[in-house]
Amino acid sequence: MPVRRLDPILIDRIAAGEVVERPASAIKELVENAVDAGARRIAVRIESAGRALIRVSDDGCGMDADDLALAIERHATSKLPHGDLLDIATLGFRGEALPSIGSVAWLDITSRSAAADRAHAVSVDAGIASPVRPASRGPGTTVEVRDLFGATPARLKFLKSDRAEASAVADALRRLAMANPAIHLSLEGTPAIGFDYLACGEDDEGRLTRIAQIVGDDFVDNALPLRAERESSDGEGVAATGFVGLPTFHRGTRDGQYLFVNGRPVRDKLLASALYAGYMDHIPQGRFPVVALFLACGSRAVDVNVHPAKAEVRFRDANLVRGLVVSAIRDALSGALHRASTRGGARTLDAIGARSFGHGYRAPPRPAGGWDPRRSAGAPAGYGPRSGDGPSVGGFAEPAQASFASEPSADVRVHEPAATPAVADEDAPLGAARAQFHETYLLAQTHDGIVIVDQHAAHERLVYERMKRARAEGGIGRQMMLIPAVVELPPDVAAVLLDEAEALAGLGLGLEPFGPGAVAVTEVPSVLGDADVLRLVKDLAEVIKADGVALPLERRLDHYLATMACHRSVRAGRRLLPDEMNALLREMERTPGSGQCNHGRPTYVELKLSDIERLFGRR
Repeated sequence: MPVRRLDPILIDRIAAGEVVERPASAIKELVENAVDAGARRIAVRIESAGRALIRVSDDGCGMDADDLALAIERHATSKLPHGDLLDIATLGFRGEALPSIGSVAWLDITSRSAAADRAHAVSVDAGIASPVRPASRGPGTTVEVRDLFGATPARLKFLKSDRAEASAVADALRRLAMANPAIHLSLEGTPAIGFDYLACGEDDEGRLTRIAQIVGDDFVDNALPLRAERESSDGEGVAATGFVGLPTFHRGTRDGQYLFVNGRPVRDKLLASALYAGYMDHIPQGRFPVVALFLACGSRAVDVNVHPAKAEVRFRDANLVRGLVVSAIRDALSGALHRASTRGGARTLDAIGARSFGHGYRAPPRPAGGWDPRRSAGAPAGYGPRSGDGPSVGGFAEPAQASFASEPSADVRVHEPAATPAVADEDAPLGAARAQFHETYLLAQTHDGIVIVDQHAAHERLVYERMKRARAEGGIGRQMMLIPAVVELPPDVAAVLLDEAEALAGLGLGLEPFGPGAVAVTEVPSVLGDADVLRLVKDLAEVIKADGVALPLERRLDHYLATMACHRSVRAGRRLLPDEMNALLREMERTPGSGQCNHGRPTYVELKLSDIERLFGRR
């Protein structure tokens, strides 16, 4: 078969397959053009999730008749004034979007430059362009796309439902809105996901306001500011700014991760990997942090021309960028110390409300005969209803709740002399210890609420951070065992464990082979004290076998330390003295990451006094 040139319209349709994958792709390209045109207000309207209609109107610089005629030609662009693909300072630059969209749909563009006395319009129907004609419009540009993929109906079969496509449109626009807080951006035509984001300032406060518009106020309450900068060997600087969520504020997907490079929304594997490394051992497996991260660097330090839809980038110094992001996240999390997500208290109220009041916090109806004696059976004297009491609330006398009425394991009430020094601790972030209940949880009082602490989870994190610091500062202290402990394991497991003997020795755990399927423990980290060595070694063997040795050494060492810390921690079921409880609270306040345990679960929840008052109907 002879070689031949493809038809220009067919070429455009092939390009459309790369650039215009779905309605969201077309809208992203059109809105990026509006941003590059200096628009301060962009309005987007869609019908049938963009299949039937896409309309993007802006108040940007607009185009005159000559520019309008060129804009629909392939590889015609105003974004490369010097023709240098290594110096790209705009979002769009390929010159493919408009002709590609026009090759698979009906395209109409009306535009007027600020200096012109009239607007002009041009239409493209399935790749066939009309002459430029006069039109009526104020300064700016309006682009209408109708019957998307009408010229290539086979592509319609690959689109998802209207709801899914509209959701993709909204997500693409939200990312552009987050990158450009000074632009007023709106989406109409889909009431369920439509929005109208008013313009905000371009400073950190304005950016945080825009993030709140998109992600929600709860992220603002659980966000940590991030700011870091590094310089490469050739003097090229890279800066990272933005906000990262607390480790206990996470989601089940990556949808809450907003990544930008020089104002361009990206989904980059390098940055995703850096986020994972930055949150390592702070977040549960399978969960993802909520992040708004903005990277700024010289145009020559990043290649944005590696993907047709400009969704990926390639950094000239990838290691520099990754190291910057990882260290910036870790510094931000370290500065948070003990802070945990504010949603912990809300979840606690939901759990109490569902258990005690039923869903929706509706009090059950009052029995016809007044107070129900069966409901108050077993209640302490003096806790029955008084004349004029409102409707009773059931659930507190049920057998499953009876344990809350028992004597606390340690009572640290204010009127006891031993607890008097703790009164001043009420002004501390985690308050003053008041009691231990179920020999597992601590109850502390703050000046405006209460804090409930999981003693094992909290101490586990403290020991873990202590061991990490010791390792970084020169080594973990160790103690020789008078009589080596022999641990019997399956031969394959023992072999895997001994393969990691050198790494474990650096953590203070000495292992030697002791015949087939057995190891001898000769040294243990001194911080572990009288931990169960046999159980510890078996747990480490399970961790090593499950993880393998393909993980980076630092990640493996942290995982081993986390396993050791779990064995040294204050166990559930151990009674604590008042001084021990308060000492635990104070150390939590000083320790980075103590708001969550080594597995990423919260170590405490806080209830404000106003929340408790609402729980009892006082508000």
